[in-house]
Amino acid sequence: MTSSPFRLPAEDRASSPHTGFTRAHWEAAADGLLHAAWKWATPGRAMLDLPGRPSRSGVRSDGLEGYARTFLAAAFRVAGAGGGDPHNWLERYADGLTAGTRTAGRDDAESWPLILDHTVFGQPMVESASVAIGLRLTRPWLWDRLDPGTQDRAEEWLRGALRHSPAPNNWYLFPFSVAGFLESVGRGDPETARARQRALDLLEVWYRGEGWYADGDGRAFDHYNGWALHLYPVLDAYLSGDAELAARYGPRLSEHLESFSLMFGADGAPLHFGRSLTYRFAAGAAVGMGAVSGHTPLAPGVSRRLISGSLRYFLDRGATGEDGLLSLGWHGPHDATLQVYSGPSSPYWASKAFVALLAPEDHPLWTAAEEPAPSESADRVLSLPSAGLLVQSTRADGIVRLHNHGSDHARPHEGESAAASDPHYARLAYSTSTGPTAVGNTPDNHLSVRVAGIRSSRFRIHPTGAGHGDGWGWAASWHRPVFPEGAPTVPGLRVESVTVVRGRYELRVHRILGAPAGSLAEQTGWATDPGGEVRSALHGLHGWAEREEVRAPQGTAFTGWAVLPRLAAEVEGTAVLVALASLTAEPGAAGLGVAVSGVDVDVDTVEVRWADDGAVTRVGFAPLEVVHAG
Repeated sequence: MTSSPFRLPAEDRASSPHTGFTRAHWEAAADGLLHAAWKWATPGRAMLDLPGRPSRSGVRSDGLEGYARTFLAAAFRVAGAGGGDPHNWLERYADGLTAGTRTAGRDDAESWPLILDHTVFGQPMVESASVAIGLRLTRPWLWDRLDPGTQDRAEEWLRGALRHSPAPNNWYLFPFSVAGFLESVGRGDPETARARQRALDLLEVWYRGEGWYADGDGRAFDHYNGWALHLYPVLDAYLSGDAELAARYGPRLSEHLESFSLMFGADGAPLHFGRSLTYRFAAGAAVGMGAVSGHTPLAPGVSRRLISGSLRYFLDRGATGEDGLLSLGWHGPHDATLQVYSGPSSPYWASKAFVALLAPEDHPLWTAAEEPAPSESADRVLSLPSAGLLVQSTRADGIVRLHNHGSDHARPHEGESAAASDPHYARLAYSTSTGPTAVGNTPDNHLSVRVAGIRSSRFRIHPTGAGHGDGWGWAASWHRPVFPEGAPTVPGLRVESVTVVRGRYELRVHRILGAPAGSLAEQTGWATDPGGEVRSALHGLHGWAEREEVRAPQGTAFTGWAVLPRLAAEVEGTAVLVALASLTAEPGAAGLGVAVSGVDVDVDTVEVRWADDGAVTRVGFAPLEVVHAG
């Protein structure tokens, strides 16, 4: 671990026995991030041109991004203090707003780029939401003190978000937020009303139940649920006092937190899963918003333990360099974590976590003593059939694992494509202590079929069911293997997959249909540091013929170099393959070879007997049925 470059208060282990962090630590962290970023401001304060490779949107858009995303942190900081602004942050942002909108669209060092369609360097639309929310939060101390001309120019720039096309996902909440601000300052009209209603209508289409939204019309379930799809409407309802909005979206946030609160490890790490992971502790934004708004099932001490644990996790592991800037990566810089839209200022969407500062000093979020996180309380298994996800946590090591049978980030209109397969969605499993291997390395947690020597990828995932009982759970899906060379698919080739978990064990059952002669099936396990405390194991129970350990020289977000176990077997036609996997940091954990006492398999059914208690797990494929009996 590394120490934070910020000057933080002394730990308070009496009220915060798990993290030592208090509200004062959150204020100090916000100030530290802002001080570091503002060293890179343009003379007119309209841009924060942070150092690093530009995003695909270009340097000027990146400079606006630096202004907008840090403004969000400053706004939560000042609004949470009732206007207290000891570092005069709002004066800087007022100057920047004036300079940026004076001649918006002009190609110079201060003028903000115009907001256009998402297909035409549309990143400014994303940033417009942060600007609007920042202005809404700080209205008495910033917006109301601007001259009318500046207010009019700012409105005209912001209205670009209402008049252009967002990307077909959470982006529709950016004009929603812009419209909410304009209406809050008496500048609403039919245009703002349409933008708001359009977003609310889409949220109804994308809501899949159990507190989970798809990020668009497909099946993308990830951290965007918390830091966008729940955050924006609930924050809007909180700031406006709209009881109808709160009654609709607040309970959904609360239900989301029932499952999402389990997705933080005992060390504070959120799950390393999905895109935009460089936003890091923004993963705690939904927890903070729930506590602030009252729409949460969590005790205040649990909420603070989760958000402070996440903030401290990254500060302690080098998320900021010695210069105090958030790097593009996870712990530190890590290219494979990034997307093509990531630029030097992108990590500052982490500012959303500071929504917790809207809870004043005397709020139970800050006055109640910290309590253990859900992953620290007991071994847990939770299935989410709506999203096709299965969550597994173990108290002994505090690791949380997510088994993915439903989230693929494939757009509905896309065909099957190996090129579109994303390591942050395509894997069978993710955790709070491991990351996926990079594209050029052997994929971890993957079932592939090699045809004519070409290894398949997993792209579009079709969930077929999920459930859980006392101490165990399961999730299932099927996919059509896709290939990077030659024809993208093989006619009739299909893989049906079932994961069953109990304790630290993961039973991985696959039925391959239509495999051409000479095909080779491969199953990999978790990718870990070979010398680290977290250990990966993979044991063949049926159908597998070979086992080896392979290298991932590009490593993961958690280790610069990784190894992973791999099983292999020749297959043709229909084949049933059964393996047992484990990821653990539990000292003295027994090997997988003694966990199962027997396996019976036919073409449609697998029965596994567990050695510790004699329980039997039965997986049937035709029809799909998963039963576990002690």
